[in-house]
Amino acid sequence: MALLIGEVLANAARVAPRSLASTLGDDAITFAELDERSNRLANGLAGMGIGRGDRVLWWGDTTLDALPLFGALAKIGAVFAPLNARASLEEIRPVADYARARLVLADDAHSEAARELGVPFAPTIEPGAATPPVVPELDERDVHVIFFTSGSTGRPKGVVLSHRANWLRTYVGATTTTGGAGVVCMFPLFHMAGWTIALGAWQGRRPIHLVPVPDAETLLTTAVRHRASRLYCIPAVWARILDHGVDRYDLSSLVEADTGTSATPPELLRAIKDALPGTVTRVFYGSTEAGPGVQLGDDDLFRKPGTVGLAQPGVDVRLVDGEVCMRSAFLMDGYFDAPDATAEVLRDGWYHTGDLGALDDDGYLAIVGRARDVIRTGGETVAPVEVEHVLASHPAIAEVAVVGVPDPRWGEVVTAVVVVRAGTPPPSLDDLRAFCEGRLAGFKQPRRIEIVGALPRTAATGQVQRTLVVERLLTR
Repeated sequence: MALLIGEVLANAARVAPRSLASTLGDDAITFAELDERSNRLANGLAGMGIGRGDRVLWWGDTTLDALPLFGALAKIGAVFAPLNARASLEEIRPVADYARARLVLADDAHSEAARELGVPFAPTIEPGAATPPVVPELDERDVHVIFFTSGSTGRPKGVVLSHRANWLRTYVGATTTTGGAGVVCMFPLFHMAGWTIALGAWQGRRPIHLVPVPDAETLLTTAVRHRASRLYCIPAVWARILDHGVDRYDLSSLVEADTGTSATPPELLRAIKDALPGTVTRVFYGSTEAGPGVQLGDDDLFRKPGTVGLAQPGVDVRLVDGEVCMRSAFLMDGYFDAPDATAEVLRDGWYHTGDLGALDDDGYLAIVGRARDVIRTGGETVAPVEVEHVLASHPAIAEVAVVGVPDPRWGEVVTAVVVVRAGTPPPSLDDLRAFCEGRLAGFKQPRRIEIVGALPRTAATGQVQRTLVVERLLTR
């Protein structure tokens, strides 16, 4: 049997046609409806000439309409490439140019901007027949999705995942997640994690409960409303949930209260366990490129504090000069149209994560730093140079370095270290964030500003020493 993502939807529809596949607010879709709508869209797209290997951009907020589109493209062998719904047209334009897509689709909120991307735009798709499309040449190693992520240069890179990789990544979740009432998903659907959680739920014939915004009230009321069995949140969101308080909500259906994607302080894990004593909590470590590679189980949370756990089944982990490297059958194929960037991180079947780690005698992995400059904040990735390019044009700024400073809530916070232009009043944090509006997505904007007299630079090349910048901030 070929490991094709379209078959995940078809199998769920055969086994549990009337069961919920997903909800969003008052809207819901069953597995039968999801499969039929994906068939109709697949045949409609095929009628437009979209086929195997064609890249289709989707720019939209979280909506149930994205689910059948995701399935439709998989069924005809086309490539689903979601764009960040929070990003501006200025930020998206180079991504669209890089993708060289055949088509862009968008929700109402993004359709006007999508027309400006220079890619053929379809306001709607005329549905075709409800029967499954016939595409006999589909192969499990065909490209299924491309997720765009910023690298240390700030230029977009497209992470290429095959049908096989996505199937194997999500099968693990289907076999380890308990409870049939589904999972509440905090992630937007332009994010790899949202689709990983969805496919894991669907492989187990369980629903994914989406939310329009991941605030504490919405997440908790969604869990209560659907008697959800799993809630996965990044540490920053768990902190907001705990600050909000859970005592007013009937969360007795929850079996799993999981976290990951950024550093998780042991104090936060203890707070989750105290607030939800009837659940198991696990910490997951991975990336878009590598998938869910490492897991810290509930029994090990306080036995192995500060670690992210053991390699998951089918994953090998090793350290090379202190850098965490992973190998598995579900690594990315590479970065789209970027052979040099691919060769830099994929070597002899091993993915070099850019994280610095330590392994104890029992094989438990701890993340101790970053080998590269990319900032991870609240589950998102930010390239410092991208933020610097925007801030450098501020009239009060002579020089700027953007770094990630460790933070218990966000993992890291985007911090602007600024040398003020002579004779100019220093800008405030509010000034900088207002200046970034329309130029940078909210998660990329600085959350902290530090005024300094000079930036530390290397003597030979004049490059900013980011590590020294962070060290000085931490010792203030």
